Amino acid sequence: MNSKIIAFAIEAHNKTNHLYDGKPYAVHLSMVALNAVKYFDCIPPKERDDVLSACWLHDTIEDCRLTFNDIKEVAGLGVANIVYAVTNEKGKNRKERANDKYYELIRMTTYATYVKLCDRLANVQYSRDSRSKMFEVYKKENPAFLQSLFPKGNLQMYDMIIYDLNLLLEDADIG
Repeated sequence: MNSKIIAFAIEAHNKTNHLYDGKPYAVHLSMVALNAVKYFDCIPPKERDDVLSACWLHDTIEDCRLTFNDIKEVAGLGVANIVYAVTNEKGKNRKERANDKYYELIRMTTYATYVKLCDRLANVQYSRDSRSKMFEVYKKENPAFLQSLFPKGNLQMYDMIIYDLNLLLEDADIG
């Protein structure tokens, strides 16, 4: 893994004072990257560095005022395509920001689904462990989230990630 990518991602979030539940945003980024490594059997070895880079950079366009071209310059076209795909649309609420166009681009972009699943898993893990109200939001959204990522129900490639995601959501009662 390219340490320059990690440093770039952390610095981009630091420059915009972007935090994760009051903590440095690197907490979230490292959780996403750790999930990616945990499930690397889903990814061919020659693609893993790009996927891991995309995990570290996945929120930089959305949260750090960076552009597709900024990411392409730092990490290459493949990584930039993934980061762009997982960047929410503009919208007034969660549903508008994660609309059909958003999920369609994720499905069309190689490894964007994987990065999005690693991101969601990190968010669910954190919200469960911190007893955040977001846990119930993720729990309620999960069926539609998975349906949006896999409209034809073809989950085999990522079955272990989805199994763990569902297990986390069923196993904890935050309320």
